[in-house]
Amino acid sequence: MKTLLSLIKIEHTLFALPLAFTGAVLGARGLPPIPVLLLMAVAFTAARASAMAFNRIADRHLDAQNPRTANREIPSGALSVSRVWLLIIVSIAVFLIASWAINPLCGKLAPFALVVLLGYSYTKRFTALCHHLLGLALGMAPVAGWIAVTGAFSLAPIVLGLGVIFWTAGFDTLYACQDVEFDRSMGLHSIPARLGTRTALKVAALSHVAAFLLFILAGALASLGVGFYLFSIITGALLIWEHRLITPDDLTRLDMAFFRVNSMVSASLLLAVIAGLV
Repeated sequence: MKTLLSLIKIEHTLFALPLAFTGAVLGARGLPPIPVLLLMAVAFTAARASAMAFNRIADRHLDAQNPRTANREIPSGALSVSRVWLLIIVSIAVFLIASWAINPLCGKLAPFALVVLLGYSYTKRFTALCHHLLGLALGMAPVAGWIAVTGAFSLAPIVLGLGVIFWTAGFDTLYACQDVEFDRSMGLHSIPARLGTRTALKVAALSHVAAFLLFILAGALASLGVGFYLFSIITGALLIWEHRLITPDDLTRLDMAFFRVNSMVSASLLLAVIAGLV
């Protein structure tokens, strides 16, 4: 069990789940029903588990050749492919059941979400926009949270989701900087592999500027109060901090920027929405 949890990076769910809760709080204009929140947590965790496990299977041969990833669970032999497939099947089943339990629209949209979540794993084989497609996978979270509460679509959570797409694309571009030479040697696509690390850092910064502006626009569309904009200053400061941790010649603090700072960004976004509703 410990190895399976390590495979899907269960701790990273904690920085992604607040995005779904943000959409739910926005849709409810306050605290959503507790049963809905619990079902959302189950559905989100299961969906992310299936996506992560599928990604590890899709990339297992590449991971085995990359010194940075050769010790992952499948290449190292700690987990068999069949056991990981079992995890994927169970996770997908839990996700679909939980989605239908939330409301019919969530249930109907769940298979389409799975196409994005699982399909992302192959995108770096043919497009440098793989970072934005990962962003789409995560950007669905606030929209799904809104639908879970309201049972309908609306412009504000969609704009918020667009912000998440650019935020994710930015930090995933940063993360890909450590694999530039490997990606080029294997014919894999990424912004750093195509443009180089220095230019990729600038692209990531522009993505985060776009993300911040979209977050602000979403707050305006949702008619959030001044508290949202005050707390958004924290979100902006965290994004600036993330970029100050990394330079083209020094990627040693990349893990801190990727994991610790981004977990605080998602939490600050949730807190900003809550403050804007008070």
